[in-house]
Amino acid sequence: MVTEIKLGLCNPPEPIYLYVKNAELGGESYLWYHYDIERDKTIPVSQRALTGYLSELRFTTKEFKGKDNLKLDIVVSADEVYIIRSGVETNFTKSFLLAASGVQDFSKPLIIAANAGEQNTVFCNLYDAVTKSRIEREWNKNADWATIIRNIQSRLGGTSSTIPSTPKLSVVPQPVHPQDLRIKNIRTLLDYPLDLVKEWLQFQDVDRPSLLDINQINELIKTMCLAWAANKCEYPNHAESSYQNQVVDAVASGADELTAINGWMQQLQASKAGAV
Repeated sequence: MVTEIKLGLCNPPEPIYLYVKNAELGGESYLWYHYDIERDKTIPVSQRALTGYLSELRFTTKEFKGKDNLKLDIVVSADEVYIIRSGVETNFTKSFLLAASGVQDFSKPLIIAANAGEQNTVFCNLYDAVTKSRIEREWNKNADWATIIRNIQSRLGGTSSTIPSTPKLSVVPQPVHPQDLRIKNIRTLLDYPLDLVKEWLQFQDVDRPSLLDINQINELIKTMCLAWAANKCEYPNHAESSYQNQVVDAVASGADELTAINGWMQQLQASKAGAV
């Protein structure tokens, strides 16, 4: 479908980021906000909901107070492209994922609403934009988040071509090499010490992962993962075999690597808890 292009002055076609927070600024309460990096200024958003087409879910790593934090980007196509960025462990992200897991047809518009909880928490309510009915899903703090994300991504992949009006957002170019970013994201997920990664790289006579061949990079990822799992399994070979099945084989079959590793971690933690 050809859309009319409006000529003249305009803003650059950059996505609009929304960050989730229950706070007050200048006497104005808000649940999400824009952030003006150039002016180092928080800009509250008074509207509590966003209507559009869910087009993508993706992980990203952002540094905060000297520490890397893993975020989930919820990409929404509307009058502009919006990206709702929230921590993967927040109540907002989890309540969004639970509700979105019940949506079978992402070619229809949704209303994503921020809802204030107790003690400055923020939850997400999801609505059918046509019927205005809320998409209900029982709260489950122990849900299999990796599987939920993977299932939503799979359904989005099958419907993205039918989403009208606005173009699908391509992945924002990263200022670092993809393999460096890959290692950074996985290290953050595992909370693996950066110094140990640097030490491992020094043994390979390089200073960054992108200088390694793919087999060496895969070996570094396996080293980090099995180090994380060292105290999670009674038998060391169980961690390695489950890593092969749930991560390596899953990624080879087309699964998202971070999602697969997150699911593998949850499975080992659940097994350890059940054995106690």
